[in-house]
Amino acid sequence: MGEQRTLGRLAEVAWNRFDDYESLFFEGSWHRSQQLAGRARRACGGFTELGVRPGDRVVVMMANCPEVGITYQALWRAGAAITPVMFLVSPEELRHILLDSGARVVVTTTEVLPKVQAGADGLDVRIVLVGEETTGTIPFSQLDSGPEGPLVDRAEDDLAALMYTGGTTGRAKGVMLTHAGLYSAAGRRSEQGQVSDPPNRSIVPLPLSHAYGLIVTLIGMHSELPRVSVLMRWFDAAQWQRLAAEHRAQIGPLVPAMIQMLLADPGFGATPLPDLRYVTSGAAPLPREALDEFERRLPGVEILEGYGMTETSAIISSNPPGARRLGSVGLPIPGYQVVIRDDEGRELPPGTDGEICVTSESVMRGYWNADEATVAAMPGGELRTGDIGHLDEDGYLYVVDRKKDLIIRNGFNVFPRDVEDALTEHPDVTMAGVVGRPDPRLGEEVVAFVSLAEGSSTTSADLVGWMRDRIGQVKYPREVHVVDAVPVTSVFKTDRKRLRKMLDEYSSS
Repeated sequence: MGEQRTLGRLAEVAWNRFDDYESLFFEGSWHRSQQLAGRARRACGGFTELGVRPGDRVVVMMANCPEVGITYQALWRAGAAITPVMFLVSPEELRHILLDSGARVVVTTTEVLPKVQAGADGLDVRIVLVGEETTGTIPFSQLDSGPEGPLVDRAEDDLAALMYTGGTTGRAKGVMLTHAGLYSAAGRRSEQGQVSDPPNRSIVPLPLSHAYGLIVTLIGMHSELPRVSVLMRWFDAAQWQRLAAEHRAQIGPLVPAMIQMLLADPGFGATPLPDLRYVTSGAAPLPREALDEFERRLPGVEILEGYGMTETSAIISSNPPGARRLGSVGLPIPGYQVVIRDDEGRELPPGTDGEICVTSESVMRGYWNADEATVAAMPGGELRTGDIGHLDEDGYLYVVDRKKDLIIRNGFNVFPRDVEDALTEHPDVTMAGVVGRPDPRLGEEVVAFVSLAEGSSTTSADLVGWMRDRIGQVKYPREVHVVDAVPVTSVFKTDRKRLRKMLDEYSSS
């Protein structure tokens, strides 16, 4: 049968694979591999002493720090399930997650503590704090300073992570991910597109509480080489460049908003990064112009776009090194089957746009406490992603847009991403977000929000005229609003929910 595919066992194997070495750099200090492993084993005992039992959910809402990974590994060792929560959620959103998940413990950091206290107010929830001791909290140092806890075996289909979706279309839903599903997804991603000299020094600015950050962490646990990571508490463009150069980073995961922030930094590219070979990009579409400009400023770097969602253990497809196709999010990861279907559920041929549907053992078990939503999302066990795209003749996947974000103007389909990509081709536009405005005659009208480069004198009227000539009568936005910053969600995707609110504010003013 082979080794049991559970994350507690994966951590144990990863700890024992190599001799002790400097494996994690964070805010000026190195953390050695066996030091981290020992802390996780002891924290396992600490969580057990605290009353955490196999199957319990524990919310992990922290700024990036070494204790995030230690907490994940300790809880998996104890047989519990992690519930990672982005530190940018509101107290109300956190309260919903606490009540819905049934978690009785939250692990947090000092910066986030007031929000956790507000969200947990009046609930039977214990707060474990990484940082200075604070009244009403349990110091994390107390958990990882006692005896080690034993490894608790779990079944492969047991819950390993309960991850809440962003809630942009309503209340956040808990996505149930299993041990085998996460184990398999990370293992297959680590094997896909292997090169003869695989990179092992990475710089990680992603929030580890996001699905993308979690899967990057798990991929590292599968590594056959000693893995050295530089972890950032949060992303800063200038610091990313300094750390990548100082530690000779070879690979780095980013999201498109981070790439745009780097490109907006006047000094980006001035510091050579000769060791950097690959940047992986996911979580949102990356405009082609941004990819080209990034690679122009950092010669020798290849951006590899991928695609995934929380419901699929964060991955579905990825461009293999040296075999990418520009504009594509790559080939399905081994173990993932991707089919394009029309609205009636019929499979569509290569080159035809339809809904992207996925089957894999790494697809979620379902939504927590939401059977109807599970059935709607997974008819027959196949996940309907809600994304529109197509496969080419060689199986490369192209994502066009979100089905729910589609704008129907005068009977014609307009995908916001097409308009956004065209806008960012303008030399003064640094970022763009597009939504539809109800229109009594046309059904919907196309409206854009843009941020401009510093010192730009380009006007909204200039951009409307420029777009009219560029993408034609149906698609071009009749309204363009210049804003200081196009809003993004806590996971750096264009926040269309906020854009629609802004549009309402413009309309009522």
